[in-house]
Amino acid sequence: MTALPVRTAHNGFTLPALGFGTYRLNGSAGAAAVASAIDAGYRLVDSAFNYENEGAVGRGVAEAMTARSEVIVTTKLPGRHHPSEKARWSIEESRDRLGLDATDLHLIHWPNPIQGEYVQAWSALIDAQERGTVRQIGVSNFLPEHLERLERETGVRPVVNQIEVHPYLPQTEQLAYHREHGIITEAWSPIGRAKALVQEPLIIEIAAAHGITPVQTVLAWHVARQSVAIPKASSVEHQRANLAAASVVLDDAEVAAITALGRPDGRLFDADPRTHEES
Repeated sequence: MTALPVRTAHNGFTLPALGFGTYRLNGSAGAAAVASAIDAGYRLVDSAFNYENEGAVGRGVAEAMTARSEVIVTTKLPGRHHPSEKARWSIEESRDRLGLDATDLHLIHWPNPIQGEYVQAWSALIDAQERGTVRQIGVSNFLPEHLERLERETGVRPVVNQIEVHPYLPQTEQLAYHREHGIITEAWSPIGRAKALVQEPLIIEIAAAHGITPVQTVLAWHVARQSVAIPKASSVEHQRANLAAASVVLDDAEVAAITALGRPDGRLFDADPRTHEES
């Protein structure tokens, strides 16, 4: 089993450098994939209310041979649940769906800046943390101005910000901001446009130099940049291959070359956190 490096937040909370994504892993097959991933060595499992798979994720955690106490289960509060009462209900509903006494890491999925009610959702998460039904709290897709407003109005800084990061959208400035403020960066869709990335001549060249796959090369790039990648893989073979990427060491020139693949239109879909409103 690959020993994963860890990332540490401003309050001492830690996450492994690689986690397991579950988007579109549903039902019995999804539960089986989660259980096999945990038993392969993943200790961070990512879900969301809007993925509509919290039940399958919770079942997978329960069916794994690994002790529940070793696994960090993450979920996310959706945009339509930002108002205080809805946020409190959403937090409890996610916990019930997952079948857990507490969610280990609960995030606000999007800031929905036009709606402008994310501070209410954050306050509800702070209350849940104080009650012990949520252990750690963070956000997803927040920009620095959103993060600063949360701390300014509540006095509580997120431990995690999960954002879109991949070679076509390297997010160099935001990663630097997170490091400066002790916020762990989680990378969703870490392989980005996978079909395109695995055919990039640069990625193929670096992969060949290390005797690894293009996907492992991209994941090793995330590890080198101190972010937490959360790739999805339903087969045990791919789950283990992804974990093995954590032991690959890219040199600074290789990391810089991959980062230089960034594009102005690098987002996977039209979801700029400055304007995107999640339902």
